[in-house]
Amino acid sequence: MSNADSLRSSAQERLVDRHPEVPADQLVAQMVPPPMFDEVSFDSYIPDPKEPSQAAAVRKAEEFAGEVAKIHQAVHKKSLFGKKKQVTGAGLYLDGGFGVGKTHLLASIFHSAPAPKSFGTFGELTNLVGALGFTNAVERLSANSVLCIDEFELDDPGDTMLVSRLLTELSAKGVSIAATSNTLPGQLGEGRFAAQDFLREIKKLGSIFEPVRVDGPDYRHRDLPPAPEPTSAAALTERAAATKGSTLDDFDELLKHLSTLHPSKFGALIAGVSSVFIANVHPVADQAVALRIVVLADRLYDASIPVTVSGAKLDQIFSQEMLDGGYRKKYLRAISRLLALSRFEVAA
Repeated sequence: MSNADSLRSSAQERLVDRHPEVPADQLVAQMVPPPMFDEVSFDSYIPDPKEPSQAAAVRKAEEFAGEVAKIHQAVHKKSLFGKKKQVTGAGLYLDGGFGVGKTHLLASIFHSAPAPKSFGTFGELTNLVGALGFTNAVERLSANSVLCIDEFELDDPGDTMLVSRLLTELSAKGVSIAATSNTLPGQLGEGRFAAQDFLREIKKLGSIFEPVRVDGPDYRHRDLPPAPEPTSAAALTERAAATKGSTLDDFDELLKHLSTLHPSKFGALIAGVSSVFIANVHPVADQAVALRIVVLADRLYDASIPVTVSGAKLDQIFSQEMLDGGYRKKYLRAISRLLALSRFEVAA
């Protein structure tokens, strides 16, 4: 009996047996910060004293949150003729590497802003537009005080221009926009280059966006050891069985299952799961498969779900060829997050 067959024959719950459905009208309602950012604030962000840009970014983000509230109030204030004033939303772009607290600041802006408001990754926003249609998405989001977009990406020109058009229309309706980048640390000049690319892509919004640099090392790996060694196949099965609410899947079967689901359903796929165990992990060679892993890693990280694997180490899941390609930023972010989740499980 193969390892995959053995997993199928066990009583352990598996992700591949889940087939979630997420109605389109719930996509807007669920656009809120991940649970790990439920309680964050500007005060709870601890700037690195060695990185003065962090303290400066906190001040800028806090000032922007105050501006959002004023603009939202002005938008809904009627003139002497009974019409709402035409007010343009403000914009803030937090540019920096992985793990420097940009999402913390973005979530703090969200929490400080008046309702209605929305928070989501760039991918979640494109999924929303795809599910609702462009006009419907504009209509549903136009009442917002702010739209917070985490990990704005420039590697898909079509999606970038779609979102740029969306932001242009929302800004004209008085919705303020806050965004973060996924610039790599240690690449001099790339942060500012990414900011300029972003501003160029959203030409009509460029004049209202203020790029703010956030420097520093990835806090998820400060003073931490390298990627944990994979667990043995037998130990993985044993630990999964002993962990209430966990799932245990064969890597290839899980990847095949992900291909049958829209990425907007990946969050629902892992809902209620306490810990994820994956057997027989190996490097992937297909770009589409790798990008699905990126989305799953994001959703697992958002939900703070520990990950334990057998097979290859998690920092070897993407080949060097992939890491050298156009989706390098996404893959490194996924590795960073998976390693954080794997250490969480080891520590537990």
